[in-house]
Amino acid sequence: MPKKSNTINFEKTLAELESLVETMEQGDLSLEESLKYFERGIELTKSCQKALTEAEQKVKILIEKQGNSQLGDFDSDDTTQD
Repeated sequence: MPKKSNTINFEKTLAELESLVETMEQGDLSLEESLKYFERGIELTKSCQKALTEAEQKVKILIEKQGNSQLGDFDSDDTTQD
């Protein structure tokens, strides 16, 4: 089940990124530590963005296979029903 492990990796990566941000916001790190945390944060951000892009592509492929190439916005449903 590689799809499930990708989700877990994304969630772990995002959790690590959130932890890094919280640590950096406390302001207790030295400049060198802050730079290391920042560099790691950039790596984690890129990994998350890649995973999200891949997921978006998979969703588009699935939608196209179903013949529903157009999707409405979630907000458009709310405005038509009062």
